[in-house]
Amino acid sequence: MATRQKKKSVQVPTKAILFKVQLCRIKPTIWRRVVLLDDMSLGRLHWVIQVAMGWQFEHPHSFLIDDTRYEEKGFGYSEAEDESDVTLAEVITSEKQKFLYTYDFGDDWEHKIVAEKFLPLLPSNKYPVCVGGARACPPEDCGGPYGYLDFLEAQTTKTPTEAQLVFREWHNGKFDPEHFDMDAVNKRLHG
Repeated sequence: MATRQKKKSVQVPTKAILFKVQLCRIKPTIWRRVVLLDDMSLGRLHWVIQVAMGWQFEHPHSFLIDDTRYEEKGFGYSEAEDESDVTLAEVITSEKQKFLYTYDFGDDWEHKIVAEKFLPLLPSNKYPVCVGGARACPPEDCGGPYGYLDFLEAQTTKTPTEAQLVFREWHNGKFDPEHFDMDAVNKRLHG
């Protein structure tokens, strides 16, 4: 594992970064596009991902960027770097840079993140902001990508098994996998 050299933190944002966050191992794709300032920490990126995707902050997480693991201090691996000590400007060094965000080490929700574009700062813009997305985030604790497929099948089957009935009751039968409300996400980001 590469050890990150301690750099001087950026105090003032110099640019905005457009990220695409895509949930791995799910088809059709569940994704979000978000814009953050480069002086924000990886901890802040975690918060934005949770809000934009629709997760509920219930489980540990980590980032893997250029062979270095970043986590919230006090959770997980002792050799991981503290995500609150590093800004996006320190680790996102080029457009098209890719890295992983994993949420809930039991369900193992991996997200591929791409720093799609560096953008100029516009004083009229509110940051962070969600600028696009598709499909609903899977419910917490549904069993990861494969459990999510079972959950979806349970929602639509005409003759559900006992296990499928439990899945239906667990989420009150009100899950729409195609639903994504960008306005609601942005209200939470700015609320």
